[in-house]
Amino acid sequence: MDNNENLSPEELAAKKEEMLQFYTESMPYLEAQLKYEEMLSKIDEMRFKRTQIQMQYAMMMNPPEQEEATMPEPEAKPKTKKRTLKKHEA
Repeated sequence: MDNNENLSPEELAAKKEEMLQFYTESMPYLEAQLKYEEMLSKIDEMRFKRTQIQMQYAMMMNPPEQEEATMPEPEAKPKTKKRTLKKHEA
């Protein structure tokens, strides 16, 4: 309230009345804007829900292909002789 410090009580009252009238006259526009924004929000929410449903439906209609669970063939190991322990005679 920098400018209001130098105003007389009558000027201050007139300024307040002017502000009140401005805000009162602006209310219909703000109410219209609020309704507009609420409607946009509802539209966005419905689009999101619809997209989710479409994605779920697409996933349901096209389940992921099941790949054959094949085991990779083991690499050929070189054959080694079976080692045995020597028997010691006591």
